[in-house]
Amino acid sequence: MTTLTRDPARTTPTRSPRDNWIPRLGGTVWLVWRQHRAAFWTIIAATLLGVLAMLYLRGQMMDFLSAQEPTSRRSGGLPPEFETHIDRMLNIKSYIGYIPVLAGVLLGAPLIAGDLESGTAKLVTSQSVSRLRWLTTKLAVPATMLALSTGVLSSVLTWWWNPVKGLSDGLMWTSFFGATGVTPVAYALLTFTVGVAAGLLLRRTLVSMVVTLGIVVAIGFVWSELWRYLGHVMSISTDNGVGAGRVPPELPDQAEQLGQGTYFLTSSGARLDWTTCLDQVDNDRAHTACLESKHVIGWSLDYLPVDQMQTMQWLGAGIMLAITAAVVTFIITWGRKRLL
Repeated sequence: MTTLTRDPARTTPTRSPRDNWIPRLGGTVWLVWRQHRAAFWTIIAATLLGVLAMLYLRGQMMDFLSAQEPTSRRSGGLPPEFETHIDRMLNIKSYIGYIPVLAGVLLGAPLIAGDLESGTAKLVTSQSVSRLRWLTTKLAVPATMLALSTGVLSSVLTWWWNPVKGLSDGLMWTSFFGATGVTPVAYALLTFTVGVAAGLLLRRTLVSMVVTLGIVVAIGFVWSELWRYLGHVMSISTDNGVGAGRVPPELPDQAEQLGQGTYFLTSSGARLDWTTCLDQVDNDRAHTACLESKHVIGWSLDYLPVDQMQTMQWLGAGIMLAITAAVVTFIITWGRKRLL
């Protein structure tokens, strides 16, 4: 009589303590990774290449700056050869700026639309996997990959840019506002979820990609027009006249001037457009008399200081993430009821 109580072939193999430290994918996470592994490995490879490229180019830039006189660096009197390093940084920044478009069109739009078109969604949800679990995993895994990739690239670009920001007009903080800090991560997640929502509604991959492209372009236009309003506008003015030898006030270092230009400041505190009395500018006496009749006493202009950059980025990211959360809620709600 045998003493075996179960089939040895079905005995679960023991795992060594070392195996406990190895992450293993399973269930719907494994399925999502398996479905989109080509896209995920592409994201990982592109991130590594981008980081390596920025590390190499930053090293070259720092070597170049180390060879310059400290006084020329502080005064912004760097040689023309430094423009090459500026162009490289701006090129990398523009590549990072394409991430939201790629996230929405190539990753978000086909994510669920492809499964609906091929019948994979019906197959998966007909098993023991609930629609809620499947939708949550389909969103969470790519979103995590996207956030990590974009965050790493943005952080390395920020590290590259910090030592030289403000040394040139091309390196002003406004040029790097959307490509550094937390903003690119929130922007990419927003366009990604918008693409997923479009795919869920339209249920056709190609159509969803085209529609998502249009929506992402519209989002980019609105963002480019509105992001400056996230800051608290500061003003600087003079009250010693606008005649000969009177120049407009000088902005603080790295400040971004707003509006149409410099305004005239009146004694009552009102501001007039710089084109005031422009038709009499050829006649100094008539021009001066015109400005005096309007009680102009000096110049005034608006600007955004550089120290507001991080606050504006977090505020903008918060708005984008709030919209993203609303889109995700719609995807989950709609998908649970009308997925198939």
